[in-house]
Amino acid sequence: MVVPVKSLAEVEFGLEAGDYPFESRFFECNAHRLHYIDEGTGSAIFFLHGNPSWSYMYRNVILGLRRDFRCIAVDLSGFGLSVPAPGFTFLPSGQARLIAGLLDHLDLHEATLVAHDWGGPIGIAAMFGTPGRITRLVLGNTWAWDVSGDWHFEWFSRLMGGAIGRWAANRFAIFVNVVMPTAMKRRKLTAVDMAAYRAPFQRHEARRPMHILPHEIIASGPWLRGLEDQLRGFKGEAFFIWPDSDIAFRAKELARWQTLLPQAQVRIIQQCGHFLWEDAPGECIGLIREAMGLFADPAGHQNGQAAKAPAA
Repeated sequence: MVVPVKSLAEVEFGLEAGDYPFESRFFECNAHRLHYIDEGTGSAIFFLHGNPSWSYMYRNVILGLRRDFRCIAVDLSGFGLSVPAPGFTFLPSGQARLIAGLLDHLDLHEATLVAHDWGGPIGIAAMFGTPGRITRLVLGNTWAWDVSGDWHFEWFSRLMGGAIGRWAANRFAIFVNVVMPTAMKRRKLTAVDMAAYRAPFQRHEARRPMHILPHEIIASGPWLRGLEDQLRGFKGEAFFIWPDSDIAFRAKELARWQTLLPQAQVRIIQQCGHFLWEDAPGECIGLIREAMGLFADPAGHQNGQAAKAPAA
């Protein structure tokens, strides 16, 4: 009997062979050790996750795309298998600088960013920091502007980024154990999925970034404001895959994106929650393929029908 060979991530996190069937690669940068995978050949797609996940989030999507595209997915510093430098603050601006370093290291040209949640602003900032590396956007539910004064975001940031959130993240890993399962709409995360998402945060000291990022939703307002200013001048191709049942990012945020990037096509995934790549991987694969086809054939934009966002 042939015994399946486990990947490094499967060994490190106690997963079964086939749960994360990718070769791990590492990039050393300023005492950080960033983990990433690089699968397939073709036009490059750069995947970036949010809080509290890691590149495992994209495993099914990458398996469905790597036959035709080069798929690169990285773990933010402090997430997944990426090891932060001592004293790292986990601020999104610092994460963006590290991602920019990886883009330069990989020497990417005209790649497509696929991201959601914090992966959106972090990836976009890295894009602007490395001109020509990423030139096209396929974004899920995310944002890239200052949300100070919007109570929808203020209360969450102040609660989960404050003393209560710090305690809950450290004591219970609340973002993995509560937020992720309740944010799913189409399917339940399996025991294997939950084990994969819990694995990077077994040590209490490893849970700090899960608390820092909610705090930065408001605290990083000036940085996000600067990012929005840069986005106003972005003329590259863009495509949105928007879940309609996300409690965090609503039709209101999508409408703002459509004002910022009027050139973007929009597709809505019905009855889909915050973690769309987990909730509806098959549809996401198809829509990323559609986006890549439109990017390859600009004339296709004239024929494509962008979905209208529901009224806020």
